[in-house]
Amino acid sequence: MMKNLFLASALLLSADGFAPQIQRPAFHTNLHAVPAGSNANEINPMTPGSTCALVTPYTESGKIDVPALRKLLRFHVENETDGLCILGTTGEAAVMSMDERATVLKTAVEEVKGKIPILAGTGTIDPVHVKEMTLQAIDIGCDASLVVTPYYVKPPARGLVKHFLAMADLGLPVVIYNIPGRAQVDFKPESIALVADHPNIIGVKEATGDVTRVDQLRDLTGDKLLLLSGDDKTDAEFVLRGGDGCISVTANVAPKQKHDLMIAALKGDTDEIASINAKLDPVTAALFVESSPMPCKYALKKMGMIDQSFARPPLDDLDPKYYGDVETALRGAGIIGDIYTQDTVLLGGA
Repeated sequence: MMKNLFLASALLLSADGFAPQIQRPAFHTNLHAVPAGSNANEINPMTPGSTCALVTPYTESGKIDVPALRKLLRFHVENETDGLCILGTTGEAAVMSMDERATVLKTAVEEVKGKIPILAGTGTIDPVHVKEMTLQAIDIGCDASLVVTPYYVKPPARGLVKHFLAMADLGLPVVIYNIPGRAQVDFKPESIALVADHPNIIGVKEATGDVTRVDQLRDLTGDKLLLLSGDDKTDAEFVLRGGDGCISVTANVAPKQKHDLMIAALKGDTDEIASINAKLDPVTAALFVESSPMPCKYALKKMGMIDQSFARPPLDDLDPKYYGDVETALRGAGIIGDIYTQDTVLLGGA
């Protein structure tokens, strides 16, 4: 079943006289395949643009900070984020229990279901646990699952093909997450092409930083998949080459700017891209001075969006020697000022 998810974006682009330079795909999902839960007829399709890889806030005692999470979710609705990736690497999903996952996902569904597509991270090494997390996401009401290539064990290409087909058979639309730098396995375009015809495999988060992957994937899969960059440094170039958007860490602190950047890239407006990135590039650099999401959580605390900035072990608080780097970048982008006001943050900065 083919669904034209690009229609809204195309209408937006035509409204002000711009036209996309590349024909964007019509993406597909098979709602009839959902075997369980109450989500079968309530799938909100993933769309082009900026999907934020959301952090998970904690209380001082280390529990999920539900009020802060609600605040972050509303922040993204107000600032035009196009999608939310919940419980990915940035969300510290690897160190959460199933009960904690349920708390985070239920909160997201309560706050943004029907407003922003909810992409739930459900990937890990063990396929049995991937299935368990995916079925939980279906039951709670998520719109799609982000499934990373099983890391550390280095499965062969045929094993990856079987893995993703099995997860897609569960019924929830799947975005493949290819990140060889962390997973130590590369799901290459020729192998992705072998699963692209499954009606529930709807996209790829390509986090190699190699923008030529867009060309390879388009050549092999045509318009079947939503192609999302997983690299904040190169996402605009990725979209200019024919990609559809990004899954972004930077969008946590600059959601409106990241949305605007992706719209500019979809339009092919290189002048606007340069203007936005002049302020955004230093922010992105600062958010990766140590392992993510530590710098991002410190930035959100400085913005007044969360109360605690620590990440769960084996991560930690951001090293204080980097505080100045993060704060300088946020001020340079107009995200915080010398005198902080909540209005500055809600308006997405300068």
